[in-house]
Amino acid sequence: MKPQPTPIDLDEVAREFRPKISFKVRRALGGRNPDWEDVTNEILAQAVEKIRSGEFRGDSAVGTFIYIITVRRIADYFRKKTKILKFAPEPGIPAEPGEDAERSEDVERMIAALGTLKPKYKDVLRLYFLMELTREETAQRLGISPAAVSERVNYAQKLLRKKLKR
Repeated sequence: MKPQPTPIDLDEVAREFRPKISFKVRRALGGRNPDWEDVTNEILAQAVEKIRSGEFRGDSAVGTFIYIITVRRIADYFRKKTKILKFAPEPGIPAEPGEDAERSEDVERMIAALGTLKPKYKDVLRLYFLMELTREETAQRLGISPAAVSERVNYAQKLLRKKLKR
């Protein structure tokens, strides 16, 4: 007769493995990918459900069981994203030569307009749009509040629109 396995404390499993799952998922998906938290929560929910339903028989360690679920869920995430990209529309018709010239003129006008902005607006646009930092990261770098970042970005965009209209 096989000895009865000791009951597993699901709250303890969640506390212990959430940081490990989060780390693995963020590394795989990228820290800037907003989906990493959802994937982490799905993995944890799936693991808890499988333990609760008895699908985890105790043949391996709980950590190994959760690791396998994590790896499989990450692979599923990428398969799904690849499938979506497969059905993405084909690139449009190449631009006419005149359109390229217009576009380069627009770029030159934008660069000139950016050059007229005060440094505090240039800096916030560079960090937020070019370096793709979050509002909070931009605020931290500039030593201002996230609300001030939003205000500066909106005001800078308004100034640029006004300058480009002329």
